[in-house]
Amino acid sequence: MKSTGIVRPVDSLGRIVLPIELRRVLDIDKDAALEVYVDNDAIVLKKYQPACIFCGSDERIEQYQGRNICAECRRSIAALG
Repeated sequence: MKSTGIVRPVDSLGRIVLPIELRRVLDIDKDAALEVYVDNDAIVLKKYQPACIFCGSDERIEQYQGRNICAECRRSIAALG
């Protein structure tokens, strides 16, 4: 992990502000969804990328009945029916 040298306080509700520089570099817009992970003693924030519920791919994702499914899995399922 690369250190940015930026320190931010946690407020009374547990929130932090991501510096504008980081948001610009990582293309994180207002209301963007972030995933939160714990890796040993580190908290990791990652831009949310929807993934296929069957294979886990994050390429060519479509919504089907409220679920994320990739084009490849959707074609495979259609071929079964």
